[in-house]
Amino acid sequence: MGFHRRLAQTSGFNRGAGAALSVLSAAAAALGAVPAVAAPSDGTRAEVDRLYEQAEQATEAYNKADERADSLREEVGSAQDAIARQQERINSMRDKLGSLAGAQYRSGGLDPSLALLFADDPDEYLDKAAALDRINAHQAGELKDLQEAMRELAQERSEAARKLGELEESRKAVASHKRTVERKLARARELLNSLPSDERAAYDRASRSGRSAMPDLSGAAAPSGRAAAAVAAAQSAVGKPYVWGANGPNGFDCSGLMQWSYAQAGVSLPRTSQAQRYAGRQVPLSQARPGDLVTYRGDASHVGMYVGNGQVVHAPYPGAPVRYDPVGMMPGATVTRP
Repeated sequence: MGFHRRLAQTSGFNRGAGAALSVLSAAAAALGAVPAVAAPSDGTRAEVDRLYEQAEQATEAYNKADERADSLREEVGSAQDAIARQQERINSMRDKLGSLAGAQYRSGGLDPSLALLFADDPDEYLDKAAALDRINAHQAGELKDLQEAMRELAQERSEAARKLGELEESRKAVASHKRTVERKLARARELLNSLPSDERAAYDRASRSGRSAMPDLSGAAAPSGRAAAAVAAAQSAVGKPYVWGANGPNGFDCSGLMQWSYAQAGVSLPRTSQAQRYAGRQVPLSQARPGDLVTYRGDASHVGMYVGNGQVVHAPYPGAPVRYDPVGMMPGATVTRP
């Protein structure tokens, strides 16, 4: 989430309230004269920026939990299908064993030696006895298979129960992170609304101060066709709104924009900025090429796409649409080439 007060900062940029004021003043000078800002209001805007940063961190945690929940739902569905197939197999095996037991019952009744003595046709009896022995041997094998199938079914049910429990925990995590995001954003809106109208207008102008028109990218060449396709997709999203938890096509959060852009190039990226940081080869910032992912902060809670000539395209934060900004807009930049 690239905050307005950090648009021009480098890795050594002071993140304090004075830095926020200097950037706001520069933005205001470019857009028209704005009255001097009092220290309390400056602190309010700094707190809004802090809340936006915390909301983005919670958003990435939400994305991670939501991705895990989706995966678990698929695993639970597969486990339930396997249980149903195994239960059907067991029912069929039981039917076969019942048929064998019935045949055995109909062929028995007397001790085999007495049955042979009283048989009208000893040869016919011996044929039946041999068949009965074969039935008994087959029945034993079927019984063993049934027992093994029932053990497998018990294991599958236990695994499904474990996955269901994990899914429930993941759902709770999703809900918890969602509440955190909403609480941070609501507090940020409350603080913004408490600003005098002229200062709120200055904040809004500074929030929109990133470029929506494509910067000069002449000479910037992507290292591969898929990187070029991802860059084109990201650029097509410029101007779309920031929507937390969204991955397109009508709104994006920071990692959602990267995932969607690379999906248009036929490449699957993980959902979160933290995972995207390791979704390829790490390269120095000085060697960044168009299509590279640039993650920010020590916790990699924000990500943008390098497009060349020192520029990234990214989804900054609520109220600021997808836009171009300098690659040094935030500290802790690391570069990954998918």
